Amino acid sequence: MRITFKGFAEHVLFAANVFIVFLLAFEDKLGIPHWLQPFGRMHPMILHFPIVILMLAMLLEFFRFKEAYLKESLYQNFTSGLLLSGTLFSALTVVMGLFLSKEDGYSGSLLQWHKWTGVSIVFVASIVYWCRNTSWYKVRVARVGAIATTLCIILAGHYGASLTHGDNFVLESVTGAEALPKVPVAEARVFEDVILPVFSQKCLSCHNLEKAKGSLMMHNVTALLKGGKSGKLFVPGKPEISLLLERLHLPMDDKKHMPPKGKDQLSNEEISLLRLWIKGNAELKKKVVELPVNDSLRALATTFLAPSESAEEKYAFAAADENTVKKLNNNYRIVYALAKESPALAVNIYNKSEYKPEAVKELEDVKKQIVSLNLKGLPVRDEELKTIARFENLRELNLNFTNITGSGLKELQALKYLNTLSISGTKVNYGFVKQIGNIKSLKKLTLWNTGLSESELQQLQKSNPKIAVVSGFKDDGKHPIRLNPPRITTDVTVFKASLALQMKHPINGVQIRYTTDGTEPDSLKSMLFNQQLLIKENTTLKAKAYKKGWYGSETFIANFYKSSYQVDTIQFLLPPEGKYGVGASKVLSDHQLGDYQINSGKWVGFRKNHMETLMFFRQPVMMQSVVLNVMKDVPTYIFPPVEVEIWGGSQKNNLHLLSKVKPEAIKNGAAERALMKIEAKFKPQNISYLKIIARNLKVLPDWHPGKGEPAWLFVDEIFLN
Repeated sequence: MRITFKGFAEHVLFAANVFIVFLLAFEDKLGIPHWLQPFGRMHPMILHFPIVILMLAMLLEFFRFKEAYLKESLYQNFTSGLLLSGTLFSALTVVMGLFLSKEDGYSGSLLQWHKWTGVSIVFVASIVYWCRNTSWYKVRVARVGAIATTLCIILAGHYGASLTHGDNFVLESVTGAEALPKVPVAEARVFEDVILPVFSQKCLSCHNLEKAKGSLMMHNVTALLKGGKSGKLFVPGKPEISLLLERLHLPMDDKKHMPPKGKDQLSNEEISLLRLWIKGNAELKKKVVELPVNDSLRALATTFLAPSESAEEKYAFAAADENTVKKLNNNYRIVYALAKESPALAVNIYNKSEYKPEAVKELEDVKKQIVSLNLKGLPVRDEELKTIARFENLRELNLNFTNITGSGLKELQALKYLNTLSISGTKVNYGFVKQIGNIKSLKKLTLWNTGLSESELQQLQKSNPKIAVVSGFKDDGKHPIRLNPPRITTDVTVFKASLALQMKHPINGVQIRYTTDGTEPDSLKSMLFNQQLLIKENTTLKAKAYKKGWYGSETFIANFYKSSYQVDTIQFLLPPEGKYGVGASKVLSDHQLGDYQINSGKWVGFRKNHMETLMFFRQPVMMQSVVLNVMKDVPTYIFPPVEVEIWGGSQKNNLHLLSKVKPEAIKNGAAERALMKIEAKFKPQNISYLKIIARNLKVLPDWHPGKGEPAWLFVDEIFLN
C-alpha cells in the first residue's frame, strides 16, 4: 500500500487533534520539562504562518461552489492543499501554545479565551477539511464553516494581542485609550497618582493578573512589594542596587531589558521619577505637597499632574525649543518642564565628581525659561552666581552644601522674581547674608547649619519681617528622628601608599563612629572619627552617625583599595564572555571601580570559562597579596568565585602556587547584592609572572531559580601589593 504525502499529512493532522484533546484533558496534571520549553516558546514565532494560510484557504472555500470554480480542478486541489497545510500548522501552533501556557506567569481569563479560540480554529478547520467531500457538504455549510473559522482566527488574534500587549491592544487605535484624569498637585499622592500610573502605562501589559512575566505583577502595592522570580523589584533608599532601574538601563538588545524591545519605552523623565522615588525610600502614602519645596521628586512629579488652580502661575515668556531642552539633558543634569504645557523649566544638576561651571553656563539658551535651579551639594563658588543672575525669571534657587562664602550673593539682587533661596550648610557669614534683604521678591530663606549665631539669625529675621527665615531643626529631645548616614568627602577609593580619609555630617554636634574590622559600629565602643583617618592597606570602612536625642543613622559602608603595582601586560588564558570581554585587559587594571550596572564597560564577565589570566612585569616586584573586586547579585545569577588560586614565579613556565582562597558559599536568604573584595595573601617574594585563576560556580544551588545552570562571575579590578 503506497502512502502519499497528502495521506501522511492527513494522518499527522488526525494525530495532532487527538494529542490536543489529550493535553486539554490532562493539562492540570502535566508538567513541561525544561528541555521542551524552547518548543513552546516558538509559539509567537510560528503562529503568523498558519493565520495567513488559513485565511486564504477560507476565502477560497467560501466561493468554492461558485459555478465558475466548481469544475476547476486546479482551484479545488489548491484549496484542499492550502486548507490541509494551514490546519496542520495551526495544530502545531496550538500544541506550542499549550506548552507555553504551563510556564510561570500565564494565567487568567484572557489566557483561557485565547486558548479555547485557538483550539477552536484547529477543530473547526479539521471538521471542514474532513467533511468537505461528503454529499451533504453544500454551499451553505461551506460558507458557515469558512466564516466560523475566520471568526475564531480573529478572536484568537485579538485575545493573543491583548495577552501580549495589553487589554484592547487591537482596537485601541480606533476606540482611543481612556485618558486618566489628572489629579491636582494639592491632592496628589506620590505613589498612587504619579508612580503607579507609570507602571500601569508601561509595565502592566506584561505584569498583570492575566500574564505575570517572571512571576511579577505590578497592578497594586502588594504585588509590587512582593517582587518576582528574580527577587525584589526595588530596595527603598538604594536606587543603585534596585533591580527595576538595572533592567531599565540595560541595552535595548539585551533580553533582560525592560520593557522589551518593541514595547513602549519609559521616557527619561519617567526613569528619573522612579529613581528619585526609590531614593526617597519609596514612600507609599506621602502627598506630593508634603515633600520639601526644593525636592527634585516633588518638582518632577508636578509635571505629571494637573496644577493646583490657586498655585498656577502664568508666565510671560515663550517655551524653549524642545530639541534644545533634550540636548541639555545628560548624565549630570536634568532639565524638565515645570508642568504640562507650561513654558517654565526646572533644572537639577548633580554628580559632584563630574561638576564644572560649564554645567551652569550651558543653560544660557534657556535662561529665560528657568524658574527653578537645584545645585545642592555641588562645588559651586561665588563667581558662578554671576551666571545664575542672568536667569531673569528664576523663582527658586538651592545652593545648600555648596562652596559659596556669600560674597557673590549681591549678584542675586538682579533676580526680580526670586522668592525662595536655600544656602544651608555653606560657609556664609552674617555680613554677606544681610545683603539678602535687598532682594525685594524674596519670601523664604533657608540657612540652617551655616555657623550664624542665634542672635544673628534673630537680627536677620527682625530686619526682614517679610522673609521667612528657616534656621533648622530645633532639637528639644521630644521628637527624635533618624540621622542621615555620614558621608565621605574624599573622592579617592584606590591609593598607592596611604590615604587620608575624611568624613563629615551636615548636622552640628554629630559623632561619627567607625570600624575597619567588619563589625558593626556602635555608639560607645567603636572608634570615634576625628578630622581624618589614615589608612595604609585594603580597608572596608563601616560608619554610623550618633547624636543625643536622635536615632543613630544607617550604616555607611565603603571599600578602599591599596594598589602598589601596575601590571605591564595582561593575557587571558581563557576568554571572557562575549561583550563582557571588550577591553578586558584595561578594565582589570584601570583603577576605575564599577557599580551594579554590568553593562557600564567596567566589568569583565565569565560563565562558560573560569577566569584565568597571566600577568607580566618587565621588572620583578616584591609582592605579598592580590585582591579581586567582584560582584554578587544573586537574582541575576552573579556569584563570587568558589575558589581563587594565585600562582607566581620568575619564569613563565615554572610557576608555583602562592595562595588558595575559598570564599564562603552564598546561602539562601543571605544578602542578595554586594561589591566584594577577595584577598589572597602569601609570603613576600619577587614576582615576574603572576597567574590568577578564579573559578566560577558551575552549578547553581537548588534554592536558586536557575538551579543547575552555571553562575556568572564578574570582576572589575585586580589590586597588587
